Amino acid sequence: MNVQKLESLPPPPGVIGSLRAGFDVVSRHVALILLPLILDLFLWLGPRLSVGKVYSSLAVEWLALINASSIPGQDLGKITENTSSMVDLLGRVNWLGWVRTIPIGIPSLMSGMIPEELPSLTPLGLQDVIQTSSLLSLVGWIALLTLIGWVGGGLYFRWVSETALGVQEAGISSVRAIIQTFILSVLWVVALMVVSVPVVSILTILILINPALASGALLVMSILAFWLVVPLFFTPHGIFVRRQNALYSVVASLRMARFTLPASSLFVFCVLILSTGLNYLWSVPPSDSWMTLVGIAGHAFITTALLAASFVYYRDMTLWLQTVFEQLHQNQSMPSRQA
Repeated sequence: MNVQKLESLPPPPGVIGSLRAGFDVVSRHVALILLPLILDLFLWLGPRLSVGKVYSSLAVEWLALINASSIPGQDLGKITENTSSMVDLLGRVNWLGWVRTIPIGIPSLMSGMIPEELPSLTPLGLQDVIQTSSLLSLVGWIALLTLIGWVGGGLYFRWVSETALGVQEAGISSVRAIIQTFILSVLWVVALMVVSVPVVSILTILILINPALASGALLVMSILAFWLVVPLFFTPHGIFVRRQNALYSVVASLRMARFTLPASSLFVFCVLILSTGLNYLWSVPPSDSWMTLVGIAGHAFITTALLAASFVYYRDMTLWLQTVFEQLHQNQSMPSRQA
């Protein structure tokens, strides 16, 4: 009898159906792509924030210490060359892209773009470059951009969730969305710092022992990281779908992944493949071509649709789990009632 009742349960939500629902939402409400579209247009055509001068001054001091040491000339030349290349690379990074925060933030295609040289060429001409004057100035910029990213990300997630699921089901005030975004983001920052310190230390030691051994360890860590992505992928969703606080949203995400790992893994894998794979396509046009606008618009549409699909999937999967738990509870209490 219990088996028959369990067989009467509805099937769990499908990955394809959730993805289709997300794309349908954005197709009907194209205005949802405005925030990622505006952000990428600003990072593409607006000024760049560079820390090249700060890193150059630090590199000069670092090389002075190296020259004063007893390192052989051949090794000293390699260190100098690597240091110069690193300073050049970091100088070309647009630090305004720091506004793209995780796990809650406005998606951006241009935040990870590094031009081959500065100033970068755009359809409007050479891009202006803002140089930071000191490390203290850089810290101030990072703090300001992070706060802007958290506020914008909370409002963006709220907008997409309410449009995808309806105000009555996913309605959350703007103030609460921003506050819970701050709390969850701080938890993520602390967790990343706790994890990254031992990981970097281990990799550094392995590189000194054997670079091949370090590469193998990095591969193993990457595989383990993917299995951590699935339980953590839905940590923001409880805030915007169930009006939960940040801590309970993390617990709810871990609990859902525990009971739905195969299906949830497939959904997260499809989202990562679609977003990452299409990013290569959107990045094909050069920065001085107006075709880049097509890539920016395509990226904004796809990422917003995938976010809407994740809200739909989370809502349907939590409802399905609730139905399963209620049915199991009824089946367990049935013998005692008959007795």
